Amino acid sequence: MHSFSEQCLDMARSMLGHNLDSIQPDGTMLPFNGEQSRPDEPGHVAFALGEFYRATGETTLNGHDLIDLSARCITAQMFTEPAAENGLAYAALGLLAFSPSKERNPVWERLVEETKQRIDKSLLQRSDYDNHWQAFNVAKAVARYSLGLSKKDETSRLIERMVERINQTSSTGFFDDSTSGLGGNFNLYGVMNFVFIRSALQLHANSGVRDRKLPTLRTYAEKYIKMMPDLVRADGLGWAFGRAAGAYGQMHCISLILQGLRDGWIADDQKVRYYDILRKLFMFFYETYLDQEHGFLDLRDTERTAYEQHTTRMANFDAARYLCQWSRLAKTVSMPPGPPKIEATRTSGRFVIFDKSNRKEQGLFLYRDAVSGLHAQIPLISCGGNLSSDPLPFPHCPGIFDWPNNVYLPIMLPELTFGEQVTLPAFYGKNCVTGLGLRNSFYFRYEQPELISTKEEILKGLGSVKVQWIFTGSQISCEFAYTVPQQVTLDKFRFVLAIAAPHSTYHVNGTFALGPQGHRCSVAKDDFQATWRETEVVSNEPAYRTNYGKIHYVQHLVRDHPLIMRPGHIYRLAVNFDPDVTQV
Repeated sequence: MHSFSEQCLDMARSMLGHNLDSIQPDGTMLPFNGEQSRPDEPGHVAFALGEFYRATGETTLNGHDLIDLSARCITAQMFTEPAAENGLAYAALGLLAFSPSKERNPVWERLVEETKQRIDKSLLQRSDYDNHWQAFNVAKAVARYSLGLSKKDETSRLIERMVERINQTSSTGFFDDSTSGLGGNFNLYGVMNFVFIRSALQLHANSGVRDRKLPTLRTYAEKYIKMMPDLVRADGLGWAFGRAAGAYGQMHCISLILQGLRDGWIADDQKVRYYDILRKLFMFFYETYLDQEHGFLDLRDTERTAYEQHTTRMANFDAARYLCQWSRLAKTVSMPPGPPKIEATRTSGRFVIFDKSNRKEQGLFLYRDAVSGLHAQIPLISCGGNLSSDPLPFPHCPGIFDWPNNVYLPIMLPELTFGEQVTLPAFYGKNCVTGLGLRNSFYFRYEQPELISTKEEILKGLGSVKVQWIFTGSQISCEFAYTVPQQVTLDKFRFVLAIAAPHSTYHVNGTFALGPQGHRCSVAKDDFQATWRETEVVSNEPAYRTNYGKIHYVQHLVRDHPLIMRPGHIYRLAVNFDPDVTQV
């Protein structure tokens, strides 16, 4: 792992070298290519510089004084109005990374008295969150105590409060990022939450607190670690659904596995397997998101995009921070010598339950076909109030089944409009079951006793739907069966397919793509009597991009005139797919 450690540091140096010039004299960031700066960016930069210092002990890079730059960024973050609490947490950990002792902290010495007072005041302000922002409170508590700004250490109490809320919102201990509404926004921020808190605890001045809280963190973080063998695709694609996937879907997963290996959360007989997963995740990250000629992270171009709130500048500094952490972690992880043992891939289907209660069931169905390499992730989760295609329950398989990032289309799902109510068989289910069907197929079924709107409001008495997905090798079929308790007028129906391609330059060798025969989609049953519209060419539309490549065509199956739906009749839509799976 030592060569991996050195490779990570070299990449971090290159990445920081290309972005340090963007730090302005007042500590704010110069935006990248017309993007808008975020108020928490200086904090992200300070933490990245702190981790680089921890990993190398160096205080200069390419002629830049890292101590001075860190002091500027921390000052800018502390005086940001209104205060960006996430930025404060990153900045505080960045300061702490240089030394928990103020007397021996070179950055603290550079700060003027007014900034020191502002840090004291900002870190002493208490707040409380139900979502992943609680991790920032934990980080602030770590910094508050470790820097000697408070004699009372609230770290343990805040972690326990977070754990209580996890248990209240998830029957199986996964992190729900919702703050209101239906609940169940189980996304990548669950992984980020534990990775960030673990990084903060590593900086805690009292190692006893860290040792006492690690078993608590392990109970929950381990659940995500155990998902990785079924989640990570053969080409190294990691977390691919929900907001903020893409580059962060790789980085958070790599960090979690490395932390798990360091802390002994992965059994010895599983280490070789996770080492192989780690290698694949890293290669996908390296080849998909790094401009290898110049050495910086490239999130957006004419072919792809990223989560709209993530700026390229912030992502570069976050990646540099992670690379420094990976470099240090890799040195502490003792891996077996020799090449990884390659296990034979088996066709499998698994449903990970995130929450199961009388009110709702939510989870993630993972399917892998050993022959074709088709690997789908079907999340049944809330959008958290931000409707887009990213978290919808269809087979997420970039290159084969794609979707536009940050915008909404009912990809591979029937969208039924009744008056002003637009419904989707998404967000929640009941009676979720999975198992083996005929001819070694895997099925995933769920029901919605009450239809739900795209605003995630359950519509009492309107109707119900039963959903079934069947996977047989590389063939996929889906069926949606609707019933209504009383006569109702359906105003519009649509079902959408997106056809995309991996990035022409940034992609892993052997990544999956659609062949010339496409999805080979056929409608087996359509009681809505919809018709296929002429294929829409969107190659030049900036809105139709994914985290991984460009969407070129969108196909709409539409009924745009009313249909009287009657009680006692089942209205079915059954669609079959036999995608032409190739590799590029």
